[in-house]
Amino acid sequence: MSVDLEEHYDKLYRYCFMRLKHPQAAEDAVQETFLRFLENYSYREMGKKLAYLYTIARNLCIDQYRKKPEYPLKEETEGREEDLLETLALRQALLKLNEEERELIFLRYVNEVAVNDIGKILGISRFSVRRRLLEALKKLRSFME
Repeated sequence: MSVDLEEHYDKLYRYCFMRLKHPQAAEDAVQETFLRFLENYSYREMGKKLAYLYTIARNLCIDQYRKKPEYPLKEETEGREEDLLETLALRQALLKLNEEERELIFLRYVNEVAVNDIGKILGISRFSVRRRLLEALKKLRSFME
């Protein structure tokens, strides 16, 4: 059972960072994800490796979120003023979406996870994923206008 760690590490890191909002916490969660994946001898190669990794990472992020924060918050001060304003506007619009909608948009458009895999990660059908993505994007567009 070999896993190309570099192939999935960055995507899982971005996912965990989006959920936990701290670089060190995200890195710890990703490392723990791979440790649990490699320790799980019951996993059978069925072409669902990515969905399985995301499921582990998602559960770890949920567990970490339930605990009190162990990591100090990092201030964001870098970047040009225009980029910062655009980022803030997008962040504000994203915060108006519910957690599931933010997660769907992140998985699909930031990490470029296939709709079928998102369905497996979240335990919903691919049709439901598509419908919820369309609704979330429609809301996001209206918030950005």
